[in-house]
Amino acid sequence: MCYNMRPMNKVSDMQADHNRQKKAAVINDFTSFGRCSLAVTIPILSAMKVQCCPVPTAFFTNHTGFDSFAWTDNTPHLDDYIAEWLKLGLRFAAIQTGFLGSHEQVSFVHRFIEAFKTPGTIVCVDPVMGDYGRLYPTYDRERAESMRSFLDMADILTPNLTEACFLANEPYRTEFTDAELSALCERLSERNGSKVVISGIPRGDSLVNFIYERGRPFSLHAEPKIGGDRSGTGDVFAAVILGDAVNGMDFAESVRKASAFTANAVRRTVEMGMPPKDGLAIEEVLGELAK
Repeated sequence: MCYNMRPMNKVSDMQADHNRQKKAAVINDFTSFGRCSLAVTIPILSAMKVQCCPVPTAFFTNHTGFDSFAWTDNTPHLDDYIAEWLKLGLRFAAIQTGFLGSHEQVSFVHRFIEAFKTPGTIVCVDPVMGDYGRLYPTYDRERAESMRSFLDMADILTPNLTEACFLANEPYRTEFTDAELSALCERLSERNGSKVVISGIPRGDSLVNFIYERGRPFSLHAEPKIGGDRSGTGDVFAAVILGDAVNGMDFAESVRKASAFTANAVRRTVEMGMPPKDGLAIEEVLGELAK
């Protein structure tokens, strides 16, 4: 119970709202063990001085890469977030979408963005659908195709190559020239002028991020490939991109920063001998983001 509350002057209250820490609403699952999704996004945004307002689509004991896991679908409660947050008058500098577990959740994201997007709100879409040319087992083709509707509203897209090909209705292959990647990004961007980074493209001993902004030359940023695949790397990368977008950083510079941070987290994790399914030891390197 709150005591000694008094109504504030509307002008003063509005000014105070502008002076508050910026908020990002993040629609994703919460996985308690395995360092992925909201479990990495929340501390990363906090380190970047952005308040993360999580909207959990599901709760997992551990991520689905383990042999066994338990989970709870939060779909029946998602519209409560819209209703209650509208009552609070919350405003968001950015909205990010991640893992969506059902057709109903895709529809919810549309309702959420319609309710909270203002002219200044940045919509970041991390289309968590698949890798290595295949959709994840949790996605059927119909639901994955419904993800293309987010191309109409995304300001920033952070797919891997598999997801970029699927969203653009392009057959997946491992070899793309830079010109072909630019054309692929242009197709993803044409509906809403989105900024696009296709992450983690393997080229030799490096992983390349392809950076596309309409009206500007494309660019690439490469980091050495360190060890094997690890869970949560895409979530870490996308979280840094989100925080930088809220903080007004140049997109290409943000991609370079996110790539370097993710690579350093992988390097430290390998040095510590952590199993791949345990995700990235971001706790060891979060201080880099506060500089």
